[in-house]
This record gives sequence, structure tokens and C-alpha cells, in this order.
Amino acid sequence: MSFPTNPVIYVTGVSGSGKTTIGKLLSLKTALPFFDADDFHPAANKEKMKAGHALTDDDRAQWLQRLNSLAVEQSKLKGAVIACSALKEKYRTVLAKGIAKPVWIFLNGEYDLIRQRMKQRDHYMPVALLRSQFEDLEVPSSAFTVDIKNDPGKIVDLILEYLKL
Repeated sequence: MSFPTNPVIYVTGVSGSGKTTIGKLLSLKTALPFFDADDFHPAANKEKMKAGHALTDDDRAQWLQRLNSLAVEQSKLKGAVIACSALKEKYRTVLAKGIAKPVWIFLNGEYDLIRQRMKQRDHYMPVALLRSQFEDLEVPSSAFTVDIKNDPGKIVDLILEYLKL
């Protein structure tokens, strides 16, 4: 793959897969601004998850539209790295609308490893909802997939190699 002009790079995966960590490191290496999709959830979504309830497609609709607007705006500027679960193909379709060549990075990991990582962090998304993330996950076929068993530096190096940077 060649690095597109003003790229929008989505770092995707279930909660706890390392999207924010990898996204921030990738942002530093590419000099692209970083955005965490979690910061764009309406308060009602965060409260619902905090209470232990999985989000529905309806809950996510406004959030996905908001992220797409951000991505389109950034694609007209410098581009961006956006950490977003993007669990389903229909979500990725919304996120890609109006963007010439979005780049999809999928952080792939086993349930037990991610569950262990989630237990060690302070986040509104409880470990109890991880199973629902795996149930909703439609593994993207057009993404560059990286195993999260690698350390973050190695993961970013693999992504940069894929992007030919």
C-alpha cells in the first residue's frame, strides 16, 4: 500500500485491544492528529456502558455520523489517526463515507488476553461488556490485521511498514 494524501487511518478492534495506545504512537510517527472515538460518545452512551449495558446500533448511529464528519473534515486538512472500534461492516461503511481511501488497521487479539488488559485499566467500559464486543465483531476483510501479542512499538512498526513509511 502507498501512503495516501491526507490519510484517514482508523485503528480498530474491540474494547481493550490497544486502539488508543497504538493510535497515539502512530500519530507521533506520522505527525497526523489523533482522535479517540470514545471522546465523541454522547454522555448517554457512556452512562449506558458504565451501567453494564451494551450499545445498540441505534445508540451508535449519531456517534458514527459524528466521527465520519470529523474524518471528512480532517481528510481536507492533514488527515488523521482515529481510534474507533468499528465493530461491524455497516459501521465502517458510515465511517468511510466521503473519504477517498480510508486506511483500516485491525488490532486482533484473543478474548482472554484482552479481558486481562481491561481488568488493569480505569475506563467506563466494564470488562463484563467485552463478550458483547466479540459477539458484534465482524472481522474486517479489507484491513491490515496486526496481532496484539506484539508490543506496541512493534505493532506501529508493522503498520508503518504496511503504509510504506
